Amino acid sequence: MSAPVPPPEVIHVEGHKVACNGGGGPLGHPLVYIELGEDGTAECGYCDRKFVHRGSEHADQYHSPAPRPEGGH
Repeated sequence: MSAPVPPPEVIHVEGHKVACNGGGGPLGHPLVYIELGEDGTAECGYCDRKFVHRGSEHADQYHSPAPRPEGGH
């Protein structure tokens, strides 16, 4: 039996445009810029990180797990 897949990382942001590189290092991906949707959320197409605007109505629905060790978003 395989281990359960952890939920995607949730990152609360101040702006409506974000940059994501998957955390960099060997597990990262190319740098992409993502614009949050009208609902104040967006997901990275590479690593599935979810970005949530702090002022959106969805901000309280999503809780950030402990940050990944590789850091930089």
